[in-house]
Amino acid sequence: MTKILSAFSLALMLATSPVVIAHAEEKKGADELAVEGLTKLLDALSVFIDSIPQYETPEVLDNGDIIIRRKKETEDEKPSDKDKSGVEKTST
Repeated sequence: MTKILSAFSLALMLATSPVVIAHAEEKKGADELAVEGLTKLLDALSVFIDSIPQYETPEVLDNGDIIIRRKKETEDEKPSDKDKSGVEKTST
């Protein structure tokens, strides 16, 4: 039984040693990790903000109706075929 246990533990150590060595080589400083995390967070926030439809200020008509018009995209704001972020556009 002890031979099987020692063989198993030796195999386990040999199998995990490349992972430990690779992880030790990839260590980054706390400042680098913070910058990387904040960059990813700001990119995600930018995609989220761009996906929200933009509206003009509400108008109140004489009969009490409230109209909220969606802003029209200019040619510069329309996504081209090359620049697709994977965010679905809503249509009404």
